[in-house]
Amino acid sequence: MGSPGKQVSRVVIVGGGTAGWMAASALSHGLKGAGVAIELIESEAIGTVGVGESTLPHIRYFNQSLGIDEAGFLKETKATIKLGIEFRNWARKGDSYIHPFGDYGHPGDPVDFHHSWLRLGGAAALGPIDDYSLPIRMARRERFARPSSDMDSLLSTYSYAYQFDAALYARFLRGFSEARGVTRTEGRVVDVALDGESGFVTAVTLENGKRIEGDLFVDCSGFRGLIIEQALKAGYEDWSHWLPCDRAIALPSASTAELPPYTRATAQDAGWCWRIPLQHRVGNGHVYASAFMDDARAEDLLMQALENTALAQPNRLRFLAGKRRQQWSRNCVAIGLASGFLEPLESTSIHLIQVALGYLLDFFPTGAWDPADAAEFNRSMSMEYERVRDFLILHYHATERRDTPFWGYCRTMDIPDSLTWKMELFRERGVPTSYEYGVFLPPSWVAVYIGQRILPRRFDPLAGAIPEAAARARFARLKAEIDALADTLPHHGEAIGMTRPSVTATA
Repeated sequence: MGSPGKQVSRVVIVGGGTAGWMAASALSHGLKGAGVAIELIESEAIGTVGVGESTLPHIRYFNQSLGIDEAGFLKETKATIKLGIEFRNWARKGDSYIHPFGDYGHPGDPVDFHHSWLRLGGAAALGPIDDYSLPIRMARRERFARPSSDMDSLLSTYSYAYQFDAALYARFLRGFSEARGVTRTEGRVVDVALDGESGFVTAVTLENGKRIEGDLFVDCSGFRGLIIEQALKAGYEDWSHWLPCDRAIALPSASTAELPPYTRATAQDAGWCWRIPLQHRVGNGHVYASAFMDDARAEDLLMQALENTALAQPNRLRFLAGKRRQQWSRNCVAIGLASGFLEPLESTSIHLIQVALGYLLDFFPTGAWDPADAAEFNRSMSMEYERVRDFLILHYHATERRDTPFWGYCRTMDIPDSLTWKMELFRERGVPTSYEYGVFLPPSWVAVYIGQRILPRRFDPLAGAIPEAAARARFARLKAEIDALADTLPHHGEAIGMTRPSVTATA
C-alpha cells in the first residue's frame, strides 16, 4: 500500500470537524463512480476548534456543487446570512466601515466608483463611501434579498455568505458523506507507518490497535499536523512577525434582539474581538497577541464585549500564523488547520479548505504518482495563502493608532514587498490589485483601503468626463435609490424563514 506506482483505490481522512467532513463530502461527490473507497477517522475525545462560523460567498458554490438545498442547510446549521464584515476602531478609535461582499455604485459605471467619489471630494463632500453600496445599506438595516440576475439592477451588485454553527455544519456534511458511501471510524491515531523505500504513508494505527491502510491520506488533524508534520516533517513558514496575534478565546452567548447580516470585528488594545450572530446564539471571540497582552486581560475584554449571557466556558486556543512549506507531501495532503493557519479576521479558513479540495480533485492521482501534481498543488496553495496573508496584514498595518504598543508595532513593522507594491499602487493612482486567482476582488481592497484612511493621490481622469453638477446630482439620486430599495427588502430573519428564539436581555 502507499506505493508511488499504485492507483488510488483507498482514501483515508484523518480527522473530522469542518475540514474532515468537507473533504469527505467533496471527494465522495467528485469521485463518484471512480471505485475509490473513502474512510474518515475521528475521535469524539478530541474536540474541534469550532470557531470558524463565518464564511465567504464561495461556500455557497461549494454547497451548490454538492446539490445541497439552501433552505435545509440554513435550518440544520442554524445559519444566518452574511453580507460583509464590519470593522470598528481599526484606523482610529471610533471609526467604522463595512467590507461588503459586493460593489459600490450602480452596475455599469464607466469607471470604478471610488474614482468618481474621490473626484467630487470624497467623504467630506458626499458622505462615507459606504452610503453608496447597496449590500452595506442592507446590512446596516438588517435587510436581505437574494441577488438578481438582471445585471442592470442594483440587486445584482452583491453576493452573500453564511454565518453558521461549525459543529452543526460538520454533522450535516457527515450525513451527506455517509449517504454516499463514506465510512466513519471512531478512534485516535497513535502511529503513522511509512514505507521504508518511498517514504509514503502506508497505514495509520489507532489506539485500540486497529491498522487502517490507504493509498492517499488527507490530514485534517488540526494544528497538530499528525501526518503532514509529525510523520512527514513538511516544515512550517512562520508569518507571526507580520501577523503577531497568536491566541484566541472563543465563547458563545445568548441571542440579542439584533440580527445583523454581517460579522463584526472590533479592534482592541492588542488584537480584536469578533461577533457572529447565528439563529440560536451569538459567537464571540478575542484574537490577541500574547507578547502584548496577558491571557487574563484578554478574557476580561472578551467578557466586557458580550451583549448577553455566556452559554459556555471560554475555549482557549494557541496558534502560529503561517503555513506548511509543503501541504502535499508524498501521498499525504493537508487540509484545514493541518495545512496552516491565518487568523479568522476575513473569514478565510473555510474558504482555504474549499480551495484546497478543488485543487486536490483537479490533481487527484489517477495512475502512477506524478510529482508534478503535488508541486502544482503546493504552488497554487502557497499563492492562495500569500494573497490572503497580504490582505490580513493590510488591516493591521493601515492604522493611525498610537495608543498601545501593539498598534505601534503594527503601524511601523516591515511588510512583504508584495503588499508594499499594492499599497503604493493604490496610494498613487487609486488602482486596487486585480488577480486572475486569489479570493479578494478589487472592491474588497478598496473597502479596506478607504475604510482605513488610505486615499489615492490621484483619481482616474475619466471620472471627470461628466460635468460636476450632473455628477453630484447623479450621486444624490444613487444614494436615494439605494436607501429606498433597502427599505423595501424583507428583514434578515424573515428572508431566511427563521423563527426567532425568545431573547432574554442581561440585567
